[in-house]
Amino acid sequence: MSWIPFKIGQPKKQIVPKTVERDFEREYGKLQQLEEQTRRLQKDMKKSTDADLAMSKSAVKISLDLLSNPLCEQDQDFLNMVTALDTAMKRMDAFNQEKVNQIQKTVIEPLKKFGSVFPSLNMAVKRREQALQDYRRLQAKVEKYEEKEKTGPVLAKLHQAREELRPVREDFEAKNKQLLDEMPRFYNSRLDYFQPSFESLIRAQVGYYSEMQKIFGDLTQQLDQPGHPDELRERENEARLSELRALSIVADD
Repeated sequence: MSWIPFKIGQPKKQIVPKTVERDFEREYGKLQQLEEQTRRLQKDMKKSTDADLAMSKSAVKISLDLLSNPLCEQDQDFLNMVTALDTAMKRMDAFNQEKVNQIQKTVIEPLKKFGSVFPSLNMAVKRREQALQDYRRLQAKVEKYEEKEKTGPVLAKLHQAREELRPVREDFEAKNKQLLDEMPRFYNSRLDYFQPSFESLIRAQVGYYSEMQKIFGDLTQQLDQPGHPDELRERENEARLSELRALSIVADD
C-alpha cells in the first residue's frame, strides 16, 4: 500500500489539525507494515510446505530406486534393510502430507483471507484522501471570496461556496473519523485472529516430529547390528574401495 497526499488547492486555513494527520499517518503506516508482513509470511509458509513435500517425495523416490537395485535380488539382508527404509520413508511422507494439509488449512488459508481485506482498506483511504482534496479545494474557494470586497455578487458567490463546502466537509470528517476509529481496531484484531493459526502450526510441527522420532527409532532398531559400529563400517568400506581401485579397469593411466 502507498499513500501520497495531493499538494494542489491548498487553503490558507489549517482544516485538519496536524495531530490528526500524524495520528492518521501513524495508524495507516502500521497497517501498511502489517500488510507487507502478512504477504511475506504467506509466501514463506507456502515455500516451506512446498520444500517439505519435495523432501519427503524425494526420500520415497530414493528408497524405491534402491528397491529396484539388482543387489536386492542377490542379498536378502540388503533387501530387508532397503524394505525397512522404504516403509519408513512412506510413513514419513504420509505424515508430512498430513502436516502440510493442516498448515495449509489452518495457517496459509487464514493468512490469505486476512490479506484479502487490505485492498478494501486501501480504497477507503483513497476515498478519504479524495474527500480531503475536495474539502481543501472548496475551502480555498471560500477563502478567496472572503478576501474580496463584500459586494453583492461576491457575497452571493461566497454563500454558494459555503453551501458547497458544508456537505464536502461533513463527508471528509465522517470518513476520517471512521478510519481513525477502525484502523486501530483492525490492527489490534490481528492478535486474536492469528493466535489460533500459530498454535495450530506449532501443534502440527510437534506432532510431525514426534512421529518422525518414532519412525526413525523403529528404523534404527531394524538396521543396527550389535558390535558393528560406524567406525568399523567405515573401515570396511574403505577396504572394499581400495580393492575396487586395484582393478585394472579403473586404474589410473
